Amino acid sequence: MDTKKILVAVDGSEHSNKILEKAVEYATLLKAGVLLVYCHRKFPAILGQPYRDHEISHTISEAEKLIKPFREYLDGHNIYVEERLMEEPAGRVIPEVARIEACELIIMGSRGLTNIASLIIGSVTNRVLQTSPCSVLVVR
Repeated sequence: MDTKKILVAVDGSEHSNKILEKAVEYATLLKAGVLLVYCHRKFPAILGQPYRDHEISHTISEAEKLIKPFREYLDGHNIYVEERLMEEPAGRVIPEVARIEACELIIMGSRGLTNIASLIIGSVTNRVLQTSPCSVLVVR
């Protein structure tokens, strides 16, 4: 993709639809393509063969099913889209992908951890805000 890029982080929740609406709006304004990023759970490290391969295949298949309607939505708005299915942790992966892909903007949702949990482990959104190489639009 030689055009400007907007990284759009989705998690499959209903809130992701609001994120996509903003992505269409900003992609149109910036004449940019969208890089859809979904961070799936980690692959099991200690599972033996062929169980590990089966688990990896299942995880990727589920991730592809999850991201398909988002891709179709963007295609329906004539927005160029690429996708990246990445392994967690999302808070580390999202800024890294934005840096590698030279994205202009990250669009993501705010997630509701409790105040205590946020203090202990931090939220994905907070981590992305702190480490992102570009501007971040948080959609509520």
